[in-house]
Parts: sequence; C-alpha cells; structure tokens
Amino acid sequence: MYIYLHGFASGPGSTKARYIQEQFALVGIELQVPDLNQGNFTHLTVSRQITQVVDLFPQNGSPVVLIGSSLGGWISTIIAQAYPQVERLILLAPAFDFLNHWLPKIGDRALISWEQTGYLTIYHHAIKNLSPLHYDFLADARKYPLSEIDRILPTLIIHGTNDEVIPISASHAFAKDRPWVELLEWDSDHQLTNVSDRIWQEICRFCRV
Repeated sequence: MYIYLHGFASGPGSTKARYIQEQFALVGIELQVPDLNQGNFTHLTVSRQITQVVDLFPQNGSPVVLIGSSLGGWISTIIAQAYPQVERLILLAPAFDFLNHWLPKIGDRALISWEQTGYLTIYHHAIKNLSPLHYDFLADARKYPLSEIDRILPTLIIHGTNDEVIPISASHAFAKDRPWVELLEWDSDHQLTNVSDRIWQEICRFCRV
C-alpha cells in the first residue's frame, strides 16, 4: 500500500498530491491520499494525523510505503518509527524541526496570545482562507522529538536548495548520522513543483514501480 501525507494547512487536492496520485494510477497502483484536516483543521494535532494514517494500514500486515510532503514528511518518520509495517519512506521537503523553524516566524507576541486565547489564525492553502488553530497543536507536536527517530529503513529525501520554509540544512542534519537515508538536493523551493517529473522518476526507482 502507498499512502501520501500532505503538508500543514494543505490538503489532498494539492498540485503535488494530485500529480503523484495520477502517475501511480497510470501504472495501475492506487495511492491513498487522506485529508488530514478531517474537516476540522482547528483541532488538528500530530497525534490525530498519526492515528488517521495508521487506521488505513492493511489489517493483514502487508507492507506500507509512506510518501510525506513537508509536515507530512515529519509525521511519516514518526509513524515509521513506531510501526514496522512501514517498509519505505519518501520525504519531500520534510518539515524536520518544524516548530523551531515555524515558531520564530510567528513571533513572541502572537505565541503568547495563542497560549492565552487558545487560538492562532492560520492561512489554509486548501480552503484559501484564514482558519483558527487550537493551541493543542503546539502542545501535542512537542511530544515527538526528532532525536528519537532511529529506526533503520530505506528512506529517500528530496529537498530543494532554495527552500524558504524548511531550510535544506534540516535534512542535512537528519541524514548526517543516519546512513540509511538518501538525500537528493535539487534546485527548487519548498513546493518542488518545478521538479515533479524528476520526483516521479525517483519514486519509481526507489520503490521499483
């Protein structure tokens, strides 16, 4: 089974998700692309997304390949750490150390307000509108330190050298002491939209599709 995890404040209809799903369909493979917002972005948490994805796993124990974009990439590594059923990871501009990169952009004043009021207004790209996000998201995300990811399994990372959201240094740091990780550095930004065809070629190579 192949499952695609979209990014933060995104959705299953993103350009990258649709393209990869279409390419899988052309070779007769169904790519599951769940909506991790579940119609309730306000109460999104990392734990909720993990549960939602794991519930899709085949009950017969057959292997799963996770393809994660941005925050979906980080969540994919968390799932793979705990569930041996995951046999391969493909991470597209994974949001490693997401909080350390995102929170400074929010600013101290907004963070204090978020904790006091319980809500932070976020622009959601899938609905193309502002949406509140509960503080539980932040509190829950802190339960999953990247340092605990140490399971050895085939992992492919594709990261743009011009990524303005999650710097490629985050993937460098992750791959440095994990020799089972293959890191490809391409001339692209966080969206990786200019290298869609190359991404599909690498998926085919890595998964022997």
